[in-house]
Amino acid sequence: MSQISLPLDWASRGKDGIFLLSESNRLAVRHLDHWGVWPVRTSILTGPAKSGRSTLGRLFVRKTGGKMIDDARGVDEEMLFHAWNDAQLGHYPLLLIADCAPAMWDIALPDLRSRLAAAPHVAIEGPDDALTLALIEKGLSDCGAAWSPDLPTFLHRRVERSYAGIAAVIACLNDASLSQSRKISVPFAKEALQKAGLADI
Repeated sequence: MSQISLPLDWASRGKDGIFLLSESNRLAVRHLDHWGVWPVRTSILTGPAKSGRSTLGRLFVRKTGGKMIDDARGVDEEMLFHAWNDAQLGHYPLLLIADCAPAMWDIALPDLRSRLAAAPHVAIEGPDDALTLALIEKGLSDCGAAWSPDLPTFLHRRVERSYAGIAAVIACLNDASLSQSRKISVPFAKEALQKAGLADI
């Protein structure tokens, strides 16, 4: 599992975070990497909660000098309309980030609706097996608690295949480890997750 290994190295630490590349998000990253051939200056990126869509958007802005609007579905329609037009006139890329495609948004402004319909849409899919394991390993490492080498494989076989589900399991184990000052072993993880109802052990 690489952090990013496409033509542009998107790997970043610090305030932008780290975005892990897999088959689940490869098409989305490739689309953003080729923003110069977008049919219009605006594209829409969607993905599940905790999928890294905002992190990817920030990396996109840093790499391209463009702009992004996060949670675009809830933004004022007039603002979105003017942001779209400004990107076309200013010749810079604008990335709109949301949880679902514009066809599912409740858009009252006809001109905005037509513009969003013309924009390319690319989605981050749910985590595949490789990304699930990588997210578990990264999550455990980021927490800082000590954990057993066999723990990631154990969790990989049992956690819900969703970004939010993985994040919830890691948060549960970290909290349990800190509160009890214990290393996260497989038996400890079984006990903590069974209590929280977060894994089918």
